[in-house]
Amino acid sequence: MDYKQAREYMDDISGYGSVLGLSNIKELLRRMGNPERKLKIIHVAGSNGKGSVVSYLSTVYTTAGYQVGRYISPTICKYRERIQINNRYITKEDFAKGITCISQVAEEMADQGFAHPTPFEVETALCLWYFCEKNCDLVILECGLGGREDATNAIEEKLCTVFTSISMDHMGILGDSLEQIAENKAGIMRKNTPAISIEQAKEVEEVLEKCAKENHCTLQFVSSNQAKVSVSNLEEQIFSFRDETMNFENVRISLVGEHQIKNALLALKVITHLQDKGFFVEQEKIFEGMERTRWLGRLTKVHDSPRIIVDGAHNEDAAKQLAKVIDKHLKNCNLVYLLGIFKDKDYGKILEHTAKYAAQIITFTIPENPRAMDGYELAKVVREYNDRVTNADSLQEALEMAVLLAGDEGTILSFGSLSFIGRLMEEIERYDKKTLIDGR
Repeated sequence: MDYKQAREYMDDISGYGSVLGLSNIKELLRRMGNPERKLKIIHVAGSNGKGSVVSYLSTVYTTAGYQVGRYISPTICKYRERIQINNRYITKEDFAKGITCISQVAEEMADQGFAHPTPFEVETALCLWYFCEKNCDLVILECGLGGREDATNAIEEKLCTVFTSISMDHMGILGDSLEQIAENKAGIMRKNTPAISIEQAKEVEEVLEKCAKENHCTLQFVSSNQAKVSVSNLEEQIFSFRDETMNFENVRISLVGEHQIKNALLALKVITHLQDKGFFVEQEKIFEGMERTRWLGRLTKVHDSPRIIVDGAHNEDAAKQLAKVIDKHLKNCNLVYLLGIFKDKDYGKILEHTAKYAAQIITFTIPENPRAMDGYELAKVVREYNDRVTNADSLQEALEMAVLLAGDEGTILSFGSLSFIGRLMEEIERYDKKTLIDGR
């Protein structure tokens, strides 16, 4: 296969959907020679913050000179973004080579009575094959959904397991209570394998402690209460932190919000823990890597005049964190929302925390996604929280309306899902070209 054919193959098997469970992915990996057994893996689960923590870790270790594989989902701009080595996407040639190999194994499985591997299982196998082929020193895997039955959990041996903030999300799949969701995510723990978590709600910490005891593994919690923040604005944050194992003064990060301080501390705890486990990093490289870390879609400014900020807030916990940033940095400006949400999300809770700050809210239907909530229906819900709302017929129209309402001095904030940020970036680029030609 060439790259085009490999992408067509992935489109063809999309009908197999997403199936939780590990038997199929384990069989697929076994037939491929178990590439995961040749890799050193950090496994990250959680409801919010996974991508940020993975980005901090991969950037620091890349800065230190390690060959670092990173597997993330969902992607924002390009399909190949989900599989990276040292922050560079898998090449089209390697993608095609890997899919050619895996597709043959997948078809053999189907012919022999096994379920055909799902797209996510194929992608997970592809990343492990690729990282093995390229002799990665370290691999950082982000769980796709949940933990216990996620395809990434087919890996048996791990350097450590990492837990970002766990909250109510994907309730129809992971469980109807915080304890059930936490237990599902805790399923990535392994016997005698260290686990490291950000501070959690009491009931979540109790579940993680119970699972750690069952797996005979150590569990460390990182508390942000001791962090001293000296600078916090929309451009950067600087903080210091000291506990029994860490002592960092004036760490600089570009990611915004107090939740990013927590994510940074979690990454630093992992780095500190692995210092004498074969992955030593000089402190100056830690500081350099933390400062260099970028992560599109996490309160990222993508345009000036008007200022446009994009964020992936898509559940109540993320909405709370977003509201804190708005209240601290944006509430006194002319703030216009671009809002698209999936219909299976708790949009009422998202709006409860965020809607009151907006001078105007523009809703739209997320393009080309069957999970998308109809923009007109979303506008009706928004009206219960803020009556200054208008529905747009498309993302392009939504952006044009928002620009007019914000003016050159206002701020446009786009959130509700990571899924449309790539399309929004394309629309912003088209808008810039059009205004340049028109002379606006």
